[in-house]
Amino acid sequence: MNKVKYIFLIPLLIVLLYSLTSKSKTKSEILRNDIIDVVSILKKAEQQLSLQVLQADKENRIPRTVTENGDMYWANSKFDWTEGFFPGSCWYMYEYTNNEDWKVTAEKYQALFESHKYITTNHDLGFVFNCSFGNGYRITEDEVFKQVLIEAANSLSTRFNSSVGCLKSWDVNGGWQSKRNWKFPVIIDNMMNLELLFLVSEITGNPKYKKIAIAHANTTLANHFRENNSSYHVVDYDPETGQVRSKQTAQGFADGSSWARGQAWGLYGYTVCYRYTKDKAYLEQAQKIAKYILHNNAIPKDGIPFWDYDADNIPNEPRDVSAAAITLSALIELDEYTSQSYLSTINNLIKSLASNDYTAPIDENQNFILMHSVGSIPHNNEIDVPLNYADYYYLEALVRYQNRYW
Repeated sequence: MNKVKYIFLIPLLIVLLYSLTSKSKTKSEILRNDIIDVVSILKKAEQQLSLQVLQADKENRIPRTVTENGDMYWANSKFDWTEGFFPGSCWYMYEYTNNEDWKVTAEKYQALFESHKYITTNHDLGFVFNCSFGNGYRITEDEVFKQVLIEAANSLSTRFNSSVGCLKSWDVNGGWQSKRNWKFPVIIDNMMNLELLFLVSEITGNPKYKKIAIAHANTTLANHFRENNSSYHVVDYDPETGQVRSKQTAQGFADGSSWARGQAWGLYGYTVCYRYTKDKAYLEQAQKIAKYILHNNAIPKDGIPFWDYDADNIPNEPRDVSAAAITLSALIELDEYTSQSYLSTINNLIKSLASNDYTAPIDENQNFILMHSVGSIPHNNEIDVPLNYADYYYLEALVRYQNRYW
């Protein structure tokens, strides 16, 4: 009798399995239809960046942006916070193409500033070294690159103040910073320098770097964000007591405004913090920042923000493509960690950035890939120009997209 029952059940099981398999295939096909084939975009980017390498080779210098006259502006050889992005872009091209020429180029240009790993008067060592040597180490596991990263992390760590719980951003004994009455300024940008510390803790097994990064992230979480989860640009602290002295801006429209790139730095930074710690507070903060950015009434339909969400002449304000590229790259990683899907927004941003509105024609724009970024309007510097870090985060996003969704 039991054998008879089992015989009758077999057809039902076959039908059920077929139904489940069919649904799975349908979902897979739908998902595949939602994914952009970024190969053609990357090929065009490679063509443009190859031409820029030829320019750079003539000068043996690192491209940063374009002057008002349309000439190439090179990174400052003494120290430039953007100097790591050009070799970093080359590393991403090497990862994508596996062409050894890109590896050789990346190594050549990061060697130009290797000695800067000993600098302790600047907070941007994370930008400089993680984007260059960090990517090189991630791809090649080169022991020399590892030692450079450790030295850079040691130098960066000297800027940590345990009373404040943060790394100091700018020194205030000279330049325009000295005129702001700051004592211990911390900018939201500094969230991007924490990845170097997390990485070096991981590769050395020494927790001291990670502890500094966590302290900085926690202090910033407590003091930099408003109720709507937008961020102040600068929070100044008393270095003796750790008390907040003021909350201001340096590159935004006003102290109480939301500087677009600053919001992107925060989103990216807390996503990275979650990657290394799995602390849900960081994940939640990244999601809150993403919500603020993506649902902001000042965001145009194409997703490319104006330089400040509260600038007084919107929509007649410059866009900041760099903020969009940073946001795009961060969202691709954040999409891995959440049940909420950011894929629709990610796709829209890629389509916008890859369009003729923002991607330069080949052999134009001094061979930068993207157009229409903003450095600092309050300083009347780098307004509506290409920037090497916009290209870097765009390439990072495209390679991440290719690796994640294809």
